[in-house]
Amino acid sequence: MEASNTIPEIPIDVEVESDDASEETVGEISQSELLLEEVTEDVMRFLLVFLVLCTLQVDLASTTSTTTPKKIGKGYRLISIEESPNGGLVGHLQVKDKNNIYGPDIPLLQLYVKHETDNRLRVHITDAEKQRWEVPYNLLPRETPPSFKQTLGGQKKNAHTYTLKPAEYAGNELIFAYKPDPFSFSVKRKSNGETLFDTSSEDSDSYSDLVFKDQYLEISTKLPKDASLYGLGENTQPHGIKLYPNDPYTLYTTDISAINLNADLYGSHPVYMDLRNVEGKASAHGVLLLNSNGMDVFYRGNSLTFKVIGGVFDLYFFSGPSPLAVVDQYTALIGRPAAMPYWAFGFHQCRWGYHNLSVVEDVVENYKKAKIPLDVIWNDDDHMDGHKDFTLNPKNYPHPKLSAFLNKIHAQGMKYIVIIDPGIGVNKSYGVYQRGLANDVFIKYDGKPFLAQVWPGAVNFPDFLNPKTVEWWGDEIRRFHSLVPVDGLWIDMNEASNFCNGLCTIPTDRICPNGTGPGWICCLDCKNMTKTKWDDPPYKINASGIQVPIGYKTIATSAYHYNGILEYDAHSLYGFSQSVATHKALLGLEGKRPFILSRSTFVGSGRYAAHWTGDNKGTWDDLRYSISTMLNFGIFGVPMVGSDICGFYPAPTEELCNRWIELGAFYPFSRDHANFYSPRQELYQWKSVAISARNALGMRYKLLPYLYTLSYEAHVSGAPIARPLFFTFTNETKLYGLSKQFLLGSSLMVSPVLHRNKTEVKILFPPGSWYNLFDMTKVIVSKESHYRTCDAPLHVINVHLYQNAIIPMQRGGLISKEARKTPFTLVVTFPLGASEGKATGNIFLDEDELPEMKLGNGHSTYVDFYATVSEGTVKVWSDVQESKFALEKGWIVEKVTVLGLQGIGNAFEIEVDGNEVGDRSEVVISSTEHEYPEKLEGGGKMKNVMVEVKGLELPVGKKFVMSWKMGIKA
Repeated sequence: MEASNTIPEIPIDVEVESDDASEETVGEISQSELLLEEVTEDVMRFLLVFLVLCTLQVDLASTTSTTTPKKIGKGYRLISIEESPNGGLVGHLQVKDKNNIYGPDIPLLQLYVKHETDNRLRVHITDAEKQRWEVPYNLLPRETPPSFKQTLGGQKKNAHTYTLKPAEYAGNELIFAYKPDPFSFSVKRKSNGETLFDTSSEDSDSYSDLVFKDQYLEISTKLPKDASLYGLGENTQPHGIKLYPNDPYTLYTTDISAINLNADLYGSHPVYMDLRNVEGKASAHGVLLLNSNGMDVFYRGNSLTFKVIGGVFDLYFFSGPSPLAVVDQYTALIGRPAAMPYWAFGFHQCRWGYHNLSVVEDVVENYKKAKIPLDVIWNDDDHMDGHKDFTLNPKNYPHPKLSAFLNKIHAQGMKYIVIIDPGIGVNKSYGVYQRGLANDVFIKYDGKPFLAQVWPGAVNFPDFLNPKTVEWWGDEIRRFHSLVPVDGLWIDMNEASNFCNGLCTIPTDRICPNGTGPGWICCLDCKNMTKTKWDDPPYKINASGIQVPIGYKTIATSAYHYNGILEYDAHSLYGFSQSVATHKALLGLEGKRPFILSRSTFVGSGRYAAHWTGDNKGTWDDLRYSISTMLNFGIFGVPMVGSDICGFYPAPTEELCNRWIELGAFYPFSRDHANFYSPRQELYQWKSVAISARNALGMRYKLLPYLYTLSYEAHVSGAPIARPLFFTFTNETKLYGLSKQFLLGSSLMVSPVLHRNKTEVKILFPPGSWYNLFDMTKVIVSKESHYRTCDAPLHVINVHLYQNAIIPMQRGGLISKEARKTPFTLVVTFPLGASEGKATGNIFLDEDELPEMKLGNGHSTYVDFYATVSEGTVKVWSDVQESKFALEKGWIVEKVTVLGLQGIGNAFEIEVDGNEVGDRSEVVISSTEHEYPEKLEGGGKMKNVMVEVKGLELPVGKKFVMSWKMGIKA
């Protein structure tokens, strides 16, 4: 359950395609009523924004004020630099021209530079005389810079003065170059000298040299105008996945709906990928500013500026040079994505408003009747007693009946997940709260637990930076799991969300909340907190898109955590630290692989949790936006991601829900979820949507082994499951801004319908052969990247498989447990009509609920598949690592489908583990001619074929070789 209106939707003038204004009416609402409702909604939204600004005393003029100089100070000068004992560089910077804009300058800074790996460079700048806040090293493990006391105390007078000239410090892939006065640095690619990051500020530049104050840090880089940037989230980007010059990018974890465009949303990821193409050759690199404080990032097209309200500059540069390599190098630092259980790739159904267990039972039964796949049923807080975590409503979810229900679905292989919000209800009879008090686990203000309001009413927030809290949290999860054996946890509202502002007390003259009206209206007695510099910093980030105070509807930023850590500094770490604690707790329960879904994320969250994109709308615009957000999270190292299918609110149209399940069936995380106040929108509610769901989810369940193998690749290398097309076709500049199509892995292209009343879709096909996954006889051949219009009637989504690939598929089913037991088909793709070609693929199989996802534990198998066509012979073979697990499971390959061949011939041979298979009486080889509209090189159309080899019984755990002569062209 989410507080969907803690901040109103902020209208932003952007030119984006939209066909939602002409949306058809739903149910009995007339056009005039709908129009009136929209107008009223817009008026109320404007009034609410105005009242918020007035209440918070936001000076509207100040947001565009020109009184503050564009440039602040004259930067720093380098006064010393030397090699550190660990092979890096340590230097000191002295401020050149003190000023008090946003506070006094820190006079002396420590510079630390190190090539930490062949492809990763770190530049760390902090106060040389005083310890400053950084992302805790125990929360996000990484190398520790030299102690500021050691470096300052060990400095010798006039030492190493010869280095106080422009100089370079080279690693294997990157070069750090600096100029001493004013101090600036650049990062270059060693192979070609290309400058990737340059902090120097010329007189004509609109940004300053380095600025470092207690509550204001600024650093900038020049950029070539043709650079394509991606990342800097979480936000909803109306222009697509590419960063758009002069759009606002504010990073500060905030509970505002994802319908707010270009505003700081639930997560903070201060990382970007920079993709450049020089004379047809592309290269990518990544930049991370590891800092948890609130920040504005200004991207102007030819420059980028970070303006941060605290912490340090801890910059990491990743050399790439491919987009995949950038994400690999990034996740090597922040943590590889979490191992996911196999069932997590099945379909999930949720709703806020399943009032009792009977409704949940009916949902499960109706999915079965409709023959729509379903693996996981979820509860929002309907199961709770008074919205309190780790409780059951004794009337609506009685424990005996819930236990019987869970026993039943668990026996079938289904799973059950419930929500947990971080706010713990203040209630003397509530054991969770009493044990929390006894263990002193809550965030404090003025020596007492900070009081806020969320769904239970008055709450305190656990401090997950406190080791005692982590232990207490794990104990509460253990207690609840012994009562309700859930299979995963959904941690929501963890930005953290608060329905009130400031310093609050529980009213003595009324009940709060009183059970009437929306639960998100603050009913505590509260007063504003703006007296401290932590509540009212000198620089105002563009919080919530309207410069609200940073403590607005969250924990007061002058509250403090364990060891006196300020909420001001740690705010954006809250959801991340809760994910870490929850992961540890689940791992300790039964030794199973945890599944956690978190709304708030930070750098490194993907190591512990999946993510969904929060409160979206049931509109065509939101359908489109979901793709960019999903692709961004792959870059952020959180590949298990998806959006609420059909929209969280309000009611979607039937057509929209058809198109959304067609797309959502190919999200890495696929879940239908709806708001309490929305009509029911399970996929069986409309006959037409049920048809689309059976088609799209039917294909998803056939692809589960492929998706699961992609999740293994993500776990070991960070590779996004869903990724932009430029990840595979990096030199194709036409793809750099493409946000309406995406790849699953390197070869499977998804091209959904994203506009109403459309029965065809324009698809951009990169060069090569693309086979229709739903009808593999159909193929598109593209000599260069170009758009082609393809049919897409209501129940059809276009999914194409690229040449040179081998993907494993199974027969599918209504639940992943059963689908996983079915035989395999290998689909092999060659360039259409090629006389010479190669294809590769792989599959990872394991005991999917074991904590570790790896080879070498006796419970996993990895198979590489290869295929060639050469000199008239087709050959398909496998190479197996650790065969024992696959053999024990009895998996077989029953069919091999080869696409793009010139013909079919004879001399068919099969070997398994080096031994020829003599009895091939059940094997049937057939061919079907491909359908394609293009003419191939050499004139007219050739007749090329799909060849199917059926009736096989090849053990997946044994090496096999299969070959045959192609014969005369069909």
